[in-house]
Amino acid sequence: MLTVNGSQFVSSSVVVVNGTTLTTLATSSQQLQATITTAVIPGAGSASVKVNTPSGNSGNLGCSSGGTSGSLVLTIT
Repeated sequence: MLTVNGSQFVSSSVVVVNGTTLTTLATSSQQLQATITTAVIPGAGSASVKVNTPSGNSGNLGCSSGGTSGSLVLTIT
């Protein structure tokens, strides 16, 4: 399970790891949870993690344009 903390998440926000969109649960507007499988991360190394929110949301985003966050590197040992 990967927990991503941030802000302005909505129910349609998704976690993207190494270009693969994961099934994601928005537990709050500040937190997302996604399950990572070995198909996405097969072993030790690093992974790029982003959050994508589609445009056209009516949630409390401050805007409805959506977008993709900058990426962070997740180190897997």
